[in-house]
Amino acid sequence: QVQLVESGGGLVQAGGSLRLSCAASGRTDSNYAMGWFRQAPGKEREFVSAISRNGGVTQYADSVKGRFILSRDNAKNTVYLQMNSLKPEDTAVYYCAAGSSTQNLRASAGIQYWGQGTQVTVSS
Repeated sequence: QVQLVESGGGLVQAGGSLRLSCAASGRTDSNYAMGWFRQAPGKEREFVSAISRNGGVTQYADSVKGRFILSRDNAKNTVYLQMNSLKPEDTAVYYCAAGSSTQNLRASAGIQYWGQGTQVTVSS
């Protein structure tokens, strides 16, 4: 079992930045691809970004490309989502996820673990 705990959410003005963290604990020796999803009120959960097991490959949704940067520190079992130039439409609950590959995460397939989510609110 792997436990994922997100942190770093909050309230920020449009144009500002936040950094989300996702710390993994438990059987992290399997070393998963990691990703972030978000769900806004009244909308379905959507893919945001994913990173491969060694951090060499990253993928982003078109809506966040060029503004968000995903990285990971395997020594700390933590992934970081740096969110810049935030917009009101980025407001959502952000969820961390662990899966077998970035491709599968992007397709919302084969997700093995989810975090509990952290709220991000961007005011206009």
